[in-house]
Order: sequence, then C-alpha cells, then structure tokens
Amino acid sequence: MSDNPIYGLVLSGGKSKRMGSDKALLERDGQTQLAYIVELVGDHVERVFVSTRDDQENDAERRRYDQIVDHYEGIGPLAGILSAMDDYPDADWLVVACDLPNISSETLEHLLANSSADHPFSAYVSSHDGLPEPLCAVYRACSKAIVRQFADDGFHCPRKILIRSDTHLLEQTDPASLDNVNTPDDLQQSVLKAVS
Repeated sequence: MSDNPIYGLVLSGGKSKRMGSDKALLERDGQTQLAYIVELVGDHVERVFVSTRDDQENDAERRRYDQIVDHYEGIGPLAGILSAMDDYPDADWLVVACDLPNISSETLEHLLANSSADHPFSAYVSSHDGLPEPLCAVYRACSKAIVRQFADDGFHCPRKILIRSDTHLLEQTDPASLDNVNTPDDLQQSVLKAVS
C-alpha cells in the first residue's frame, strides 16, 4: 500500500458535444449524475474533488463541491488529471469520469483493494476491447512525471498513456459497470434522463 493519501477526482469538464447537453447534469433518481458519482467516490477516499473547466467553475451544481479547475486547455480529460496532480502532488488519485451510469461501489472498492503501489497506474481491462479503462483508474503520485512527459510529447489520450506504461491491469467484476454515456442513443438505453 502507498503511504500517500488517496483523493478522488471526478472528471466533469467535458463539452458533451455528442450528447448535446451537459452529461454531468443528467438526472437519475432525483439527483444529477455528478452528485451520484461524487457521493460514490467520496465513500472510498479521504477527499473528493470535481474537475471542471474555468467556464464551468460557477455552475450551480459543480459549486456544491470542492473543485479543481483545469490549468490546461485542449488536452481533454488529461487537463483535469494533470491539474489535480499539480495542486496535490503528494496524493494518489482515484480518477472517475462522471458519465458512468452503471458504476457501483463494488467496482471502486475492488479497484482500490487490488491496485498496486508498485505500479504508477492501476486500471480495469475493458470488457469491450481488452484495453485499459483510464477513466476509472488509480493514478499514483509517482505517475505525474510520466503523464507530464506524455503530454509534452503530444500524447493527450489517457488510454494511450496507460497502454504505453507499466499499468497494473484488473479484470472487471461487473462488465457493464464502466459503460459510459456519450450520445442520445446511449442515453435512451441507460437509467438516465436529461434534466429539462
């Protein structure tokens, strides 16, 4: 086990272009998807933060939580991950995307219990393509230099970073738990409904 504190980072800074509305504000059982994920992650870590773009900082829903505002632009979710590492360099991070409607406490518990302190990253293997799932993963504090180097070299895809790194991989206990929602078609097949 690592001696570092483990914090949670809920990625909510995406532009939701394919969805056409903010995925963080999709509603489930009377609460937003963002609130659901923040509460879920918060049950497993010392502190939880919401990753946002600077133009989302004053959004009423995101303001309910501790935020880490992106320090970078144009590099997707890596902006949130690097910003968190910049702000809290001695923390290990449980990084979770906000658009995972089927994720469960058991999925997070299994990931944390079986993550490796000897690897910079621990992640599930996708049940769809056998590749690492980078947006429900543990990023150790020691991984910052690795992530930074990839970013400096123009690699901004977290999945490609995990593929090219010494990542500890775990089999998913629930194959549907990491299915995300990207389009209105996905939305119709999920438990969510758009906030009107």
